Amino acid sequence: MSAATVAPVTSAALRRALSDPGEPPLRLLPDRVNALLETLNAPPRLAAHLRLVHDVAWQLTQSLNDQIPNLRFNREAVLFGAATHDIGKTVHVDELSHPGSAHEEDGYRLLLDHGIDEALARYARTHASWHLPDVDIEDLLVSVADKVWKGKRVVDLEQLVVDQIADVTGHEPWQAFMELDDILGRLATGADHRLAFQASHAVHSPGRPG
Repeated sequence: MSAATVAPVTSAALRRALSDPGEPPLRLLPDRVNALLETLNAPPRLAAHLRLVHDVAWQLTQSLNDQIPNLRFNREAVLFGAATHDIGKTVHVDELSHPGSAHEEDGYRLLLDHGIDEALARYARTHASWHLPDVDIEDLLVSVADKVWKGKRVVDLEQLVVDQIADVTGHEPWQAFMELDDILGRLATGADHRLAFQASHAVHSPGRPG
């Protein structure tokens, strides 16, 4: 089969993952992320996963802005980080189905190679390493979104966010905990729908090497 015959099939699978409305509807990824995923011929399931985490990050950051308006963070950076955190899995496709961390450093390097500034590329490397000494509130929020999208609550990660909220806002730790717990509890309720959406998109596009 010629490359000209295979390419449209592959593109269709990826485009569906990038544009499928979902139920409830999901937000689209930023245009430059969509373009990068198409350039890299990303696995459809990865595109679906990035949309899910990006959508949860959008809801998380909106809720924080609404409920804790004096908590200052770079929302656009968090959203970009959520939209690209696993992009290294375009190289390490097996890590879509099996545990592995090779995608983290390679994803960071991949973003740099495609002209993404280090301040935004960093989330590909930090999203699973929230105890690194240089992580900030934006790193932590990307990490939280990458957990709670599937209903997973990580106590030590959430405690770091609670500490940040308390430090920045002057809220008592118990109050900061209650505020964050309320937001994450609501987000976690949609996990089943999100897991079903991700599973509906294939790990490998037709025509892409497996």
